Amino acid sequence: MTFTGLSVFPLIPLVDDVVDEAAFATQVERLAAAGVDSITALGSTGSYAYLSRQERATVARLAVEHAGTVPVFIGIGALRTSQVLAHAEDAQRAGAAGLLLAPMTYQPLTDDDVYELFRTVTAHSSVPVIVYDNPGTTRFTFNLDLYARIAELPGIASFKIPGVPTDLGEARAHIAKIRAALPEWVTIGVSGDAVAATGLVSGCAAWYSVIGGTLPELALRITRAAQNGDHQAVAAESERLAPLWALFSDLGGSLHVTAAIAEQLGFARRPCLPLPILGLDDDQRAHVARVLEGLGIRP
Repeated sequence: MTFTGLSVFPLIPLVDDVVDEAAFATQVERLAAAGVDSITALGSTGSYAYLSRQERATVARLAVEHAGTVPVFIGIGALRTSQVLAHAEDAQRAGAAGLLLAPMTYQPLTDDDVYELFRTVTAHSSVPVIVYDNPGTTRFTFNLDLYARIAELPGIASFKIPGVPTDLGEARAHIAKIRAALPEWVTIGVSGDAVAATGLVSGCAAWYSVIGGTLPELALRITRAAQNGDHQAVAAESERLAPLWALFSDLGGSLHVTAAIAEQLGFARRPCLPLPILGLDDDQRAHVARVLEGLGIRP
């Protein structure tokens, strides 16, 4: 099944406010060579909301061209439905295996607004759609009833859910409620890297990973251990990475930290984020470097 295992979200670096196509293509090739299960381009780690239609179409094309046989999912979120459909058209023309859609908003959206968005997109798509539930950036909060309504639409393949509770029992109960609301063919994928291990052992079939888009080997060890039923190894590896997860919460979020890691390791030039996002300062970058060194991660 395509929508299981490790799906990684690569950073899309910019240089002088222009997408660094060569750096992005090289990163996609690295991810494919590492053996990830899928690559999701133009997710939040890819700063999709800051890019023009042409830039996004170029990124979609590069991702598919350089991923080899690895399936590529493309983010198509935008404020207007017509824009979403245009991005979906570009992604499908590029050869995307799936579309990732978050309900972006400036004015607050209702449940009916969001349902109609997904109904329209699935009606115009020839590839499956992943529902991207990311209230931290979209400011829209899904509920189980809306999950169930959207899941019945033809072409819905997976839900990328927010991070699960840290307590294993609570996480399993949480995933069980979501599982009961969805058809059996629709997969559940956890996000929030710090709790991904808990999500995977609690019933999630996929991990939509931020860190996997830059350091795929770390995410692969956790994912493969979970798939093999080795929950002890899953917990041990996630605990080993606790200093990395702490960076996400301490330094302004995963995008800032991931960008700093990519720059530290030479995968992107500094600064690589779209303005007005400034990224981390020198002291924060030094902290990131110390954590990477402690984990044995070097340029």
